[in-house]
Amino acid sequence: MSAENTTCKPLAGLRVLDVSTMLAGPYGATLLGDLGADVIKVESHLGDDSRRLGAMRDGECGPFLSLNRNKRDVVIDMQQIEGQQVFARLAATTDVLITNVREPALSRLGLSHEQVSRHRPDIVWIGVTAFGPDGPYAGRPGIDFLTQGYCGVLGLNGEPGGGPVRTGFPAVDVITSLLVSNAALAALRVRDRTGKGQRVEVSLLDALMHAQASSIGSYLATGEPPKRTGNRSQYFAPSGVYPTKDGRHVIITTPSEKFFGNVCRALGAQWDQDPRFSSIAARLANHDELDRVMSERTRQFDRDELVERLIAADVLTAPINDVEDVVRDPQIRHNRMIVSVEHPALGQVEVTGVPIRFYGTPCMVERHPPMHGEHTREVLAGLGYTQAEIDASIAAGVTADRPEMLRRKAGRKARQRTG
Repeated sequence: MSAENTTCKPLAGLRVLDVSTMLAGPYGATLLGDLGADVIKVESHLGDDSRRLGAMRDGECGPFLSLNRNKRDVVIDMQQIEGQQVFARLAATTDVLITNVREPALSRLGLSHEQVSRHRPDIVWIGVTAFGPDGPYAGRPGIDFLTQGYCGVLGLNGEPGGGPVRTGFPAVDVITSLLVSNAALAALRVRDRTGKGQRVEVSLLDALMHAQASSIGSYLATGEPPKRTGNRSQYFAPSGVYPTKDGRHVIITTPSEKFFGNVCRALGAQWDQDPRFSSIAARLANHDELDRVMSERTRQFDRDELVERLIAADVLTAPINDVEDVVRDPQIRHNRMIVSVEHPALGQVEVTGVPIRFYGTPCMVERHPPMHGEHTREVLAGLGYTQAEIDASIAAGVTADRPEMLRRKAGRKARQRTG
């Protein structure tokens, strides 16, 4: 393999426009940027909602920093005709566009597939919606949480007899982002063969249904509805969360007789010789009692000591880490799933890393999460605009660079103080 092939990222030479907000669309674009695409985030003067939600660090929002690595940022007022003209020139250079803008705003801003394909006929246009582009729920607003309700996840999550509980992280958005990036790659493959782009639609609803093949699919096949089991498994025992002497917890799970025997040996017990626990069916029938005796034994050890003991016995186990533990985890660090990048305003910033390891065309986080309007001048110059034209565009409010966004922000604060 040539040196050029080993240094060229998989998607080098492709341009992606991220005209979406919050998580599912933007994070799908981020994954394409991780793989080497030139991702340009197009924002209004107001900006992505995720710039204002969550913990802040020196004026930059934690969630936005986490979700938008490996991108450049340009501000365009798409409500102005002149802004749509700037966008048209940018779209003509673009291979993939990702948007989650709903109608009628989508067409009003010139962002529909039909409108964008006039600027670039072979573009791959990906629309992200909550429930789908058509059908009885089309056009409704929606987020991760609502989809968990529609797809039954809240009903399955939580302790038996307890109330419904949503997932502790935006699982549906993240799953959708993976489908967005996967769809882009598949559509680009089609374009390679045919020379034609296409419209692609991805919804949160469909993404979560896809993720529930084992629960919804099992019901469709057998007619037996899945049950809420908390931390336990429906299919085998023991499987759950167990306390330790230092007030912490570990996970122990046993999907086969082999692993249950390993647990018994590790904890110095003969539970596998007890008729109540000698088979998977017996253990499921006596799960409460098995958890009780196991908890008595796990409480004899500090957490880290117990995990080390269980791992040595080839037991399926893990500590229940707090976030502080996660960011120090040696395997996570080894896998470069937390990496440092230099931010022009914040200095060193740690962000999550690239989740795919390429050995021939390695990928990495090279661009910090962009500041609002940070690359407007750079992007417009790359489209052939002169310095004077860019200055005039910013002065007219059609576009904005970083200094203009800071000036506007200072103006808002001054008005708030005097208002």
